Amino acid sequence: VEGTLAHKLYNTEQVHERHRHKYEINNEYREMLQEKGMIISGVSPDGNVVEMVEIPDHPWFIACQFHPEYKSRPNRPHPLIVGFLEAALTYQGKRN
Repeated sequence: VEGTLAHKLYNTEQVHERHRHKYEINNEYREMLQEKGMIISGVSPDGNVVEMVEIPDHPWFIACQFHPEYKSRPNRPHPLIVGFLEAALTYQGKRN
């Protein structure tokens, strides 16, 4: 979703990730979560499964239903892992 941290990190509108689970957000709570400020920043191609969520007022809160480590390589780290490490370094710099 444009304007989200996920969009900034991936720099694209559509991504393909690897899953290995049978868990998902109950869509009955989807509207309530959004009303409370959670951003749904990624969904399945059919739009029925929430794949990524964010909390915009948090320094770095992004949660995903997939495993970014499955596609991360030493010479090509996954965008979410890079984003997390950059946020950690920024946080550390503010504390020093």
